[in-house]
Amino acid sequence: MTAKISIVIPAKNEAHGLQSLLPAIGAICPEAEVVVIDDGSHDETVAICRQNNVRVISHPHSLGNGAAVKTGARAAQGAIMLFMDADGQHQPQDIPRLLEKLNAGYDMVVGARGNGSQAGMHRSLANGFYNRLATWMVGHKVADLTSGFRAVRAEKFRKFLYLLPNGFSYPTTITMGFFRAGYPVAYVPIHAPKRIGKSHLRIARDGVRFLLIIFRVGTLYSPLKIFFPISLLFMLLGLGNYLHSFLTIHRFTNMSALLFIASILIFLIGLVSEQITSLNYRDSER
Repeated sequence: MTAKISIVIPAKNEAHGLQSLLPAIGAICPEAEVVVIDDGSHDETVAICRQNNVRVISHPHSLGNGAAVKTGARAAQGAIMLFMDADGQHQPQDIPRLLEKLNAGYDMVVGARGNGSQAGMHRSLANGFYNRLATWMVGHKVADLTSGFRAVRAEKFRKFLYLLPNGFSYPTTITMGFFRAGYPVAYVPIHAPKRIGKSHLRIARDGVRFLLIIFRVGTLYSPLKIFFPISLLFMLLGLGNYLHSFLTIHRFTNMSALLFIASILIFLIGLVSEQITSLNYRDSER
């Protein structure tokens, strides 16, 4: 591990986590650049960073986890960037394993959490569904779609900054972006202990955001893989309705016509979305 590595840590009111995390990082990666992005904290986050002699960049108010990651990516000077959370769930002892895997020829390596690392049954079920959906979309095993613990090659990561959202779903976006661009991605199993402090996620608010991950997965990689099955379903419903109405009243009903039209429109929307998605990745595929 050399100075070409930058460790980027987004933090919002994570003084307790940083108090133990930063010394541990210093012991394991003494030559790495550590950049903490203070996302509008109201606790001692900045003071803890200065006590540990790490670089800290403060947002004037909270802009979101994804926005903090983008700020860190722009400021980091290393050829390799490693992103991790400040809440104690990502352990510095796993950093050498991610970097070793990255050096094996990958462009991004993700720390994949096991079932025992998920915070609650609802989170485990949701992440399991996201992983299976993403695996189907990209044709490769996606062990953890939403993990924020990852090592990447900085030059390639920055190509996707304009796609990254400011909220919590940035890991989904960057993962699908790398797969779409044909960059090799690997997963290293990790154990994530219970976080230190209070989570910033809210079931009611962020549950909707996580549902949107499903649509983001589709639109970022191959929209037709989402739209075509839906279009086919409406077509089959239209055929079924037409067959039933023909056998019972010998007529072609308005409902059958509506289902057929919906099928065609959904397919065309998916086709246009596919072309727009290809334009999004034009620069990264050059």
